Amino acid sequence: MKIHNKSEMKLLIFIYSMGDGGAERVAANLANYWATKGWEITIVTLAPQSMDLFELHSTVNRISLDLVGDSANALDGLWQSVRRVIALRRVLRQIQPDVALGLMTTANVILALAAWGLSGIKTIGCEHTHPPQRPLGYLWETLRRHTYGLLSAVTALSNEGKDWILNNTRAKNVLVIPNSVSWPLPLTEPRLSPPQSQKHILLAVGRLIELKGFATLIEAFSNLANKHSDWNLFIVGDGPLRVSLEEQIVKLELQERVFLSGRAGNIGEWYERANLYALSSRVEGFPMTLVEAMAYGLAAVSFDCDTGPRDIIRHEVDGLLVKPRDLPELTIALDRLMGDDALRKQFAEKALEVRERFSMPRIVDMWEKLFEELLNEKNRTYL
Repeated sequence: MKIHNKSEMKLLIFIYSMGDGGAERVAANLANYWATKGWEITIVTLAPQSMDLFELHSTVNRISLDLVGDSANALDGLWQSVRRVIALRRVLRQIQPDVALGLMTTANVILALAAWGLSGIKTIGCEHTHPPQRPLGYLWETLRRHTYGLLSAVTALSNEGKDWILNNTRAKNVLVIPNSVSWPLPLTEPRLSPPQSQKHILLAVGRLIELKGFATLIEAFSNLANKHSDWNLFIVGDGPLRVSLEEQIVKLELQERVFLSGRAGNIGEWYERANLYALSSRVEGFPMTLVEAMAYGLAAVSFDCDTGPRDIIRHEVDGLLVKPRDLPELTIALDRLMGDDALRKQFAEKALEVRERFSMPRIVDMWEKLFEELLNEKNRTYL
């Protein structure tokens, strides 16, 4: 079976919400791409539609189960999960998609249980982090281990993720499908104007949380601030560590050199304005900000953390990978590129190749081959 048009493909995407986040952006990008091909696309979330931040194609069917909320105790949490499974199963019966795609672990588990025993629906679970980096607790780890065997296929963002899933769950059909990069990025709210000064910009983007390692990046920049007086550091994003990072900036007397800019919906304009990108994360799944920055022609320096950066940056070709959490190495790598315009330009030109390496058509082709394989398998079952 070759997928060509609307009559041949009906796809449902299930995810916790369509709010701010990498997996949510992936869901929107894939849904919009396939909607333009005439496919029947439905996006189902647990969160209310009022939380949506991504614009969807006019033909995308949007369903909210409106089943979010913290549980009072373990028993209440179990009951909420059962309600979510029942609600999604009802939608699956109503829509009857050819393929149902879950994004992120809890969505994958709920989808596996909701579709259990329903004929004619192929189910795919997608991991968007490296699982051992984000332990979910005993209940969800147990559910993942057993329910992944109910899914028709599971995808990972890296070979490390694929190996972990094969070794730690009952999944049998596991593939690596990385995220695609969108270029240019769409403009959304809030709009935040990049600085207009003539100084060079070292840019970092992400939520202000411990895993992003921004305190280490600020420390590294403080070691270079005097030497590279024509550079400033901007961190675009928001989160719970804002106050502690602001205190660190004051302690290092970098208030005029390091800026926490807040969240920006026009992040593409920031990539265009910047001169170098830094990723200081302790862990990653597949860092979309890194791919996006390189797609805008930025050389990059990144910790070689598990997983993702080594699959994106080609060391000494379009950026530099340094030992994870190693402050001296990060400082040396930043110093090297901040001080060498020619090398930075050379890397930047090569960085543009991520537009092709992780292009939407290339990544979508991987998805569609998987769909065809599963649907052909279904057709053979009924012969």
